[in-house]
Amino acid sequence: MEIIINMWRRKMRTLLTIFGIAIGVLALVVMGSMAEKLNLQAEEGVKYYQNKIQVSSDTSSMLPAPLKISTGDEITKIKGVEYVSPVISTPLEKKSSGFSLGYEASITAIDQNADKHGNSYLKIYTGRRLTNDDSGKAIVGYDLVKKLNADLGRDIDIRGKKFEVIGIWEKTFSTTDTSVSVSLKDGQSIIYDDLPSIIKSNINPADISTGFVVYPTSGTNPDKLASIIQETIPGTVALGPKQFQDQVMSSVNTVNSIIYGVAVVSLFVGSLSIINTMTMSVSERTKEIGVKKAIGAKTGTILREYMLEASVIGLMGGVVGVVIGSIVSSILNSIMEATGDKLFLVTPRLVILSLAFSVILGTIAGIIPAIHATRISIVKALRGA
Repeated sequence: MEIIINMWRRKMRTLLTIFGIAIGVLALVVMGSMAEKLNLQAEEGVKYYQNKIQVSSDTSSMLPAPLKISTGDEITKIKGVEYVSPVISTPLEKKSSGFSLGYEASITAIDQNADKHGNSYLKIYTGRRLTNDDSGKAIVGYDLVKKLNADLGRDIDIRGKKFEVIGIWEKTFSTTDTSVSVSLKDGQSIIYDDLPSIIKSNINPADISTGFVVYPTSGTNPDKLASIIQETIPGTVALGPKQFQDQVMSSVNTVNSIIYGVAVVSLFVGSLSIINTMTMSVSERTKEIGVKKAIGAKTGTILREYMLEASVIGLMGGVVGVVIGSIVSSILNSIMEATGDKLFLVTPRLVILSLAFSVILGTIAGIIPAIHATRISIVKALRGA
């Protein structure tokens, strides 16, 4: 009877330990999937701007104003510039939340001839592309379809104005997924409506731009060209590919450190339960260990046996945690889809990392109890001491 009770206790402890590890891995998967999405977004952004220069207005003034289209003509005259595309970019909602772990939903507009000069051509999932002559037309980012109830031929409301959906962007894991693209003149009209009266009186809607994308000529160093543009054109800030990458990756790395730090702490807490379970297991199986030693079992064999048991417990907890974590991430994405904020992405890399980490952690956590098992005296073990 005592043997049955001990076996039942051992199984319950093992199940609780697996559950404890699973909770830690669940946290790692959910938090890690958020980091994976941020990393992919950052990588896609870096890839898109790898040979482009972003020029924006210097916002250090007391009353920053949008750039003028004529500024693009000045940039075009600089040696090494092949093409300059005006850009309109503004939050989708007039009242921005001010904080977003992903890309904030936005309205964007560019010169539709720009892609002929770039190294990245965004693809349409369904529908057609915009032209410079389009008015009241829009292409919706993949992640905003549900939020805006967008469908081909259907009208959507953007800042109080009706736009007909003529296309949906293909999924890119970049800013395009959370943006509504309109023609340049429609974008200028939206920006103009938001300007203070004092600025409106001094600017024409057709001369508005929130920035420019500059395409260098072949063989021109874009980072050096960015420095020249900023020095030559007053009131602008020019960002080359390297500086853009440094800024983006610095922010992403900071967020990653916080996210993975929380997840790893949760996982280490779960590993303490493995140590407890294995220590109790050793104490309850003292006689068994003594018998094994008495019939010739080597120290290494016993050590490997207990470490393997700890590794298997870690693996089982890891598998359960990955499954639950994937389900939780999927549910959270479904809930957030209505707002256009899908923040979680469970990748094969994350799954493999989580399982490997749980196994390694289980093995390490089992070392102390395993060493204790090898040091048990045969005589004392057989006596039940």
